Amino acid sequence: MLENIRLSFQGIWSHKMRSFLTMLGIIIGIASIISIVSTIKGTNEEIKNSLVGSGNNTVEIKLQQGGWDYSIMSQADIPFGIRMVSDETRQEILDLESVKNVTCYNERMSYSDNIYYQNTVISDVAVRGIDTSYFDTTGYVIRTGRNFIEDDYKNFRKVLIVDQSICDSVFPGENPIGKTIEIGKVPFLVVGVVEKSNSFTPNIKSISDWYSYEYSDSAGYLYMPKSSWPITYCYDEPENVIVKAVSTDDMEKAGQKTEEILTKTVSSDQTEVKYKADNLIEQARQMQELSSATNNQLIWIASISLLVGGIGVMNIMLVSVTERTSEIGLKKAIGARKGAILGQFLTEAAVLTSLGGMIGVAAGIGMAQVINRISKVAVSISVPASVIAVLFSMLIGIIFGLLPSIKAANLDPIEALRRE
Repeated sequence: MLENIRLSFQGIWSHKMRSFLTMLGIIIGIASIISIVSTIKGTNEEIKNSLVGSGNNTVEIKLQQGGWDYSIMSQADIPFGIRMVSDETRQEILDLESVKNVTCYNERMSYSDNIYYQNTVISDVAVRGIDTSYFDTTGYVIRTGRNFIEDDYKNFRKVLIVDQSICDSVFPGENPIGKTIEIGKVPFLVVGVVEKSNSFTPNIKSISDWYSYEYSDSAGYLYMPKSSWPITYCYDEPENVIVKAVSTDDMEKAGQKTEEILTKTVSSDQTEVKYKADNLIEQARQMQELSSATNNQLIWIASISLLVGGIGVMNIMLVSVTERTSEIGLKKAIGARKGAILGQFLTEAAVLTSLGGMIGVAAGIGMAQVINRISKVAVSISVPASVIAVLFSMLIGIIFGLLPSIKAANLDPIEALRRE
């Protein structure tokens, strides 16, 4: 075998230009496939990192009705049979192996004129009553001012923490700390401003991306201690839950398990409103499948180059058999068996295409980097795909080199020696 490989490299080196042109179809096909696979993998990772948990591995489990989030606008909208999340239920969720942290919150979306700053109506704003673990779970930190303290909860203090959206729209150029916002004619003092603790920035390239990444955060948020919630809203309102998974891969499991635990607390008489986990993993998977389906078509198109390359290998091997007829006849005359002749030519074809495959992998990696720099499309080099590409190119050499090798092995030594 080693001798056959040595002879193969010797033959390739002796006909460098012919060998390169023979390998060109393999090189182009492998390079195209590697660059496409790298783009697919990079895009899928980008989708996963951009969409799933917005970079902090959180899953929201909300009350839903008919596939839509259930909105509470007044006391009349509070669904029956849905209790507040008890300490026991919260602890059961926290005990899940896939859950790192959990928080419960109340929420109202305000579209009316019941929230004011001075004489200005604050509309399209979400108000949340949060517990002490909310900001840690969701990945927010206090940028200015202070966080809620234990006395805020114990003494039902009317204090607020706002996000950057509120700062920009309500307090442009002002320091919001110490300002008063009225919610339902009840004054609340702004004590802090929050922002995301990580530097995560989603990659937005289309209107659908904008809706996926930005729409849920387009409204500003006002946060108050959950104990102060009944001052302006209602007692015993049902809560939504956010869990922070141990890892991105645990998000789906954490959401499903939490949904099951919360569902057990819902009255059996309640048939319309249920808890439902926001399965971002499934959304990401669907987007990945859509992206992959498009690119898989490109892979099939690129595979045509491999077919052309294989035909080129078969052609050049047939030429080689014709050129080396006398050599083959001499080897058979001195005792070389069919298997030895067959193995030599198959090895030569496999070495030729394997070398082309390795050059193609290198070219594909280079093409992927060029695509990344020019179009800013994320790429991720797949080592398994590169190894498989080289092995596949070797297989092409064996398949398309089989016919010429059989022809060489079946040559009659006397007839071969007569040819010049």
